[in-house]
Amino acid sequence: IEVQEGFNNPGIIPDDSPEDDTPAQAARRAFLASEATSGIDLFFGGGTYDFRRQAAMGTLVDAGLLDLHPDWFQKAATAETIPASIPQSLSGEAYYDKEGRWYGTVLSSYGIIYNRDALARLGITGEPRQWVDLADPRYFGQIAVCDPTKSGSMAQAFEMIIQQQMHLLLDERRKAKVEGPDGLDETQAVREGWMRGMQIVQKISANARYFTDTSQKPNIDVATGDCAAGMSIDFYGRVQQENILDRSGDPRFGFHVPVGGTTVSADPIGLLRGAQNRKAAVMFIEFVLSLEGQKLWNFKVGEPGGPELFSLRRPPIRPELYDPKWNDRRTDASFNPYLAARDFTYRGDWTGRLFGEIRTIIRICFIDVRKELVEAWAAIIEAREEGRTADADRAEAIMQDLSRISLEEAETTIDAALSAPRIEEVRLSRELSDHFRKQYKRAREVAAGR
Repeated sequence: IEVQEGFNNPGIIPDDSPEDDTPAQAARRAFLASEATSGIDLFFGGGTYDFRRQAAMGTLVDAGLLDLHPDWFQKAATAETIPASIPQSLSGEAYYDKEGRWYGTVLSSYGIIYNRDALARLGITGEPRQWVDLADPRYFGQIAVCDPTKSGSMAQAFEMIIQQQMHLLLDERRKAKVEGPDGLDETQAVREGWMRGMQIVQKISANARYFTDTSQKPNIDVATGDCAAGMSIDFYGRVQQENILDRSGDPRFGFHVPVGGTTVSADPIGLLRGAQNRKAAVMFIEFVLSLEGQKLWNFKVGEPGGPELFSLRRPPIRPELYDPKWNDRRTDASFNPYLAARDFTYRGDWTGRLFGEIRTIIRICFIDVRKELVEAWAAIIEAREEGRTADADRAEAIMQDLSRISLEEAETTIDAALSAPRIEEVRLSRELSDHFRKQYKRAREVAAGR
């Protein structure tokens, strides 16, 4: 068991002398020196979280591109200028691994999808522009959401909701600095922002029609009007919008990136340890990052260097392709991710270390007990419609009491459970789900006047 749990554990560091290794250290040393293979050559797509995790485990290895093509990469960049080559990091996001174990290929942001006909049907005159808009009770049963435990990209979208609230609170404190030194207390802004963000996530979950494990379903359902709005990664939203316009000219489908509400992150590619077709795999990575490969991501169909059948609507990571000379060929000539990155700085020290905890909290406290959450929210909405404001206010305060999943709890109790043997996570899941199930039932009773 010690060997099995040790060989890919990044927390286990072999001793200076192999003779002094414990069984777990010996297994780790042997694994890192091996060409052990999973039978798969490449890991491609998704967010940086899973790539960082696999790199730390030793599953990903250096593909050598930093040495083969040093002109493609640069070590530092600032949000004030568009970099000349791929930056190692920008606005808090890493765009390639310093050790060459993974490389960003395209850039992604997150946004709100909506159906203008459905909004009119619901009597909503303003199109959603910020994440908090999706917490509006008028969207009850009308939000399409992908399960963040099944999608790393959607998990990061929820993380953006939380980080945006942290940024907003910190900005408020900076503007109020004349009131005293506490006005610049970043720690307090982060803790309060976590809670405010989680409360928004909770209401979006209460408004959700479902949590699907299929990332394209929200765009399809919003396009048909089965749902009024939803959350989506940018390229799914843009492709759906383009398809509808091309087929019918109907502008019913909208996509909007919340200003100050999304990071611009990389979708990487990496070489897996023991790749059985290493030479071909490295050549493929080279092609994907070459200008020829990068043009395929965002050039229009039929343009020289572009795709033949479908436009992919993905912003390439190579900054060279945002030169104005390429604008006529790109499908999204008005969007430059390196400019958009200026609106939001991702703070990994705020929530990045808690990415798994955020996923777990949403699953246990909002998805697993969704029946009770939805019933409580429905009762609160009904109480407000009937003019029973006091009942609704008291019930909503009960529903939104998230002290059991505060930032402090995430950093201690929840983090410890996820780091311990699996049985501890199961125990915590049962404890928290029981707590919130009772809490939501109580909120429903109070909203009903009982």
